[in-house]
Amino acid sequence: MTETSTPSTIPAVLRAAAARFGDHPAYVDGAVTLSYADLLSRVRAVARGYLAAGLQPGDRVAIWAPNSIDWAVAGLAISYAGGTLVPLNSRYTGHEAADIVERSGARLVVVADGFLGRHQISELRDAAALPDVAEVIDIAELAALEARGEAIGVSEIEARADAVTGDDIADILFTSGTTGRPKGAMTAHRQTVGVARTWGELGGITSDDRYLVISPFFHTFGYKVGIITALTSGATLYPVATFDVERTLRLIQDERITVLPGAPTIYQSLLTAPTRNDHDLDSLRLAVTGAAVVPVVLIERMRAAAPEGLGFEQVVTAFGMTEAVVVTMARAGDPAELVATTCGRAIPGMEIAIAGAGESGGELLVRGDFVMQGYLDDPEATAKAIDADGWLHTGDVGTIDEAGNLRITDRLKDMYISGGFNVYPAEVEQALLRLDGVDDVAVVGVPDERMGEVGKAFVVGSADSDAVIAFAKERLANFKVPRLVAKVDALPRNLGGKVLKNELRERG
Repeated sequence: MTETSTPSTIPAVLRAAAARFGDHPAYVDGAVTLSYADLLSRVRAVARGYLAAGLQPGDRVAIWAPNSIDWAVAGLAISYAGGTLVPLNSRYTGHEAADIVERSGARLVVVADGFLGRHQISELRDAAALPDVAEVIDIAELAALEARGEAIGVSEIEARADAVTGDDIADILFTSGTTGRPKGAMTAHRQTVGVARTWGELGGITSDDRYLVISPFFHTFGYKVGIITALTSGATLYPVATFDVERTLRLIQDERITVLPGAPTIYQSLLTAPTRNDHDLDSLRLAVTGAAVVPVVLIERMRAAAPEGLGFEQVVTAFGMTEAVVVTMARAGDPAELVATTCGRAIPGMEIAIAGAGESGGELLVRGDFVMQGYLDDPEATAKAIDADGWLHTGDVGTIDEAGNLRITDRLKDMYISGGFNVYPAEVEQALLRLDGVDDVAVVGVPDERMGEVGKAFVVGSADSDAVIAFAKERLANFKVPRLVAKVDALPRNLGGKVLKNELRERG
């Protein structure tokens, strides 16, 4: 089959990458290096194994494993065999994993048995009967699966890959579940490939880049703008199974890492590491971070040269979500102040708007090429999220300036009312992060008999409660000043980097 110049399916992108980049390293994990040509060969072999296990076009395959070369091979092989990828959070319990396997109707499940000293296959089988699952495959046994696949002719697997279209569902990624039961966001091949290619082009990613992937492969930031972006750009990926500050610093130094995207907490951890300045980090070129709100002071420190900061040549903020992977992004050459205070402008193919704007902004609406097809088996939730005009209602509060730059001010659900005044915790958090001794902070509203709700700040760092409140009083209106301060060793976060504010509210 002759591929087009801009392939729109994952199998086509993989073939094009192998043809273009050949022996160039696609993945490096410790002593193991896999070239782009070898990546295609392994993916084909595993895809044949899936066919031998009975996978039919459109069948769903779940992967429950941490970042690794094998994850990338197993995941890409699902698409090559005409299936749909369903990634599972590597930290899920057996019951959580079984729930999504069951809801997605997965026919095969690929599992990293023994990760973090657990017995995931036993946990999965003990949690539910899972009658739709034909087979559970240990990811450590991919070689055995490849051997089974030798019974499948090469022409058969190539025909299966050829039959995949840009409109077929490539993946179903489940939301983090911070606001309720996780929902499965369905995305077509053309969308997964298109957003990955666009992200890479805006970030200037090339085959010269050495890209450290800390973001989990089960998350859009690890899978789509990690694995798939590499296929479109030829970058070399270094997958990280679990984040460890010291190991990350050594990898940056020893492997001369150039690209390090991640949630804000990753950079905060690197900045506060006692041994940070014992490592040579001057290879770092590009950081891309995003969350509902990114602390301005964090961006400033990431850009600052050693010993004060991490010394990134370029720090770019972006905004995205499971339902629309990348929505806005800052651009190379944008002034530092714009990068530090906005999420940039809508990327090509996307548009943004603000609904019901008030003094602090209104709800962010998103429309365009990369908005999901809908939630799996949930037309009611889909209709609630995407209106008749195609606008995705994000639940984020923001503003858009005259140049089209987006500022996210908070989540609608995180706002609380104190003494009749709306308080957006992100504004309070931005202020408190400028206090020496505050390494990380989250603010939530807690019940108060007189005020209705008051702010409670959960603080990581050496600053004491009196200093935090005094600092807030100097910089914020009185109704915004937290009345309570709790010192914590770390904020509870999901693996996507989001603070679990529901958990903090439950602490009271």
